[in-house]
Amino acid sequence: MIIDCHGHFTTAPPQLARWRDRQVAAVGSPADAPDPDDLVIGDDDLCRAIEDNQLRLMDERGSDLTIFSPRASFMAHHIGDFQVSSAWARICNDLVHRISTLYPDRFAMGAMLPQSPGVDPATCVPELRRAVEELGAVTINLNPDPSGGGWTAPPLTDRSWYPVYEAMVEYDIPAMIHVSTSCNPAFHTTGAHYLNADTTAFMQLVQGDLFADFPTLRFVIPHGGGAVPYHWGRFRGLAMALGKPDPEALLDNVFFDTCVYHQPGVDLLTQVIPSRSVLFASEMIGAVRDVDPRTGHHFDDTKRYVDATPHLTDEERAAVYSGNALRVYPRLAARLAAAGR
Repeated sequence: MIIDCHGHFTTAPPQLARWRDRQVAAVGSPADAPDPDDLVIGDDDLCRAIEDNQLRLMDERGSDLTIFSPRASFMAHHIGDFQVSSAWARICNDLVHRISTLYPDRFAMGAMLPQSPGVDPATCVPELRRAVEELGAVTINLNPDPSGGGWTAPPLTDRSWYPVYEAMVEYDIPAMIHVSTSCNPAFHTTGAHYLNADTTAFMQLVQGDLFADFPTLRFVIPHGGGAVPYHWGRFRGLAMALGKPDPEALLDNVFFDTCVYHQPGVDLLTQVIPSRSVLFASEMIGAVRDVDPRTGHHFDDTKRYVDATPHLTDEERAAVYSGNALRVYPRLAARLAAAGR
């Protein structure tokens, strides 16, 4: 089995964006906010959105199952207040749940949280619980910067995040560290803000001692870990200077995905980071959708790079493709086992 741990519903039917536009236009005027019941998206709409896009590419590229969450750039936690984010998260999570119900053998649900700048992260716990208990989520997306480029939130090691971590440990689910749209013109959303956040989150973990309090907590840092694997010596040296353990000590709790869109990048990732801490992912139909003119293949067809890298044995490659994911996402493993897969 090949499990893609990083997929977003980037092809949602247009009704979703239209409802969101109405919600955003009503920010500051709650009486004008659209009713969630105004959003009507039928199963046929969802099937067309998936079968013509993600499911077609999964079949073409040879992946079996995708961990699927709401579109990251649409989370936009910086818009409105907690009530706006709460309504939006619920709608988006319900849609992704429907995808995982329509295609249970191909998609497993990841949930977004109703984060809002300056609001206690504990307010997200009820939606986290609903997503796991009622919708079957196997993971959550956690935004370390709900302000959208202002970086006003405390580091991930701050105790204000602990209620979220306590719920994650209770349910034995990981979180993917994933920011959303940048509202700061200095940071391009997918080319800078995403990669900056990946790198920043890892450095916060180096500086802190979070896993002493939560030894079973697990984070997936996407996009190949941002700059981390490619500057591993810098992080090792900084850890020494700060009197912290070698960063490799974090790799029982921190995992990197393979959303790196060229062969040298995946080669370096798999050379530097132990295979036990690498998860296959593509984020297909995401930030980079074009064909690489040098190879004739889509940039985000990452299975080609993982297949070709010389830095994995056959056993390690199998772990990257599925074994590691089944360990990091035990609720997914249990679901597959119950289905006889």
